[in-house]
Amino acid sequence: MKEMGFPRMDKVVATAGRAVADVPDGASLAVGGFGLSGVPNVLIQALYERGVGGLSVVSNNCGAMESGLAVLLAAGRIARVTGSYIGANKEFARQYLAGELEVELIPQGTLAERLRAGGAGIPAFYTPAGVGTQVAEGGLPWRYDGSGGVALASPPKEVREFDGVEYVLERGIRTDFALVRAARGDRHGNLVFNKSARNFNPLAAMAGRVTIAEVEELVEPGAIDPDAVHVPGVFVQRVVALTPEQAADKRIERRTVSG
Repeated sequence: MKEMGFPRMDKVVATAGRAVADVPDGASLAVGGFGLSGVPNVLIQALYERGVGGLSVVSNNCGAMESGLAVLLAAGRIARVTGSYIGANKEFARQYLAGELEVELIPQGTLAERLRAGGAGIPAFYTPAGVGTQVAEGGLPWRYDGSGGVALASPPKEVREFDGVEYVLERGIRTDFALVRAARGDRHGNLVFNKSARNFNPLAAMAGRVTIAEVEELVEPGAIDPDAVHVPGVFVQRVVALTPEQAADKRIERRTVSG
């Protein structure tokens, strides 16, 4: 995959299956998306078809409406979720309360910053979010015992005062792999996200040691204005071009109609 000692510049992989072929059981994954927006459904489906299990997933939520990460969750392939939102995913809630799934719930802004920090090489940072609560003091249920009791609780975190204000220490997040979905991408891995799909995708892309991007439109290097790039190719190792049908498959979680 290298030429003359330099990383391979053309990062396009022919299929999603080949792109995730080396993701092992027990891997950690940072996954972009918010609700049903900007979710790398094709890569997730490829993982499902491979039968990979025991995954530790870092994502804002764990899919919805039998879409996205909900596919892996329903198949029992996810062992741990780090996120901030259970939402209307009843299977997520059921597995968590039944003790089948370990869940670390994090304030949404803290989750975003932990991913960004990990990708930027920052091991930890202080934030006021969670001070005076179980987020800092510990005791949040990470795993239930299936009978209503807590089998594993969150540990306490360091709290330090700066200028008379208390802050809690949070660790940056790095994962083995990252899966993201972009509106446009070039062969060098430069990515552009469309509107609300630019949610956790750039942060997840930064946090993965190996980042795989599915792109709705693949363009040649130079076709994207450098000022328009949301994630530079240095953070991306593999690119999968979606078919027109895959690119057009976008679901609506809740349709609102005004009279």
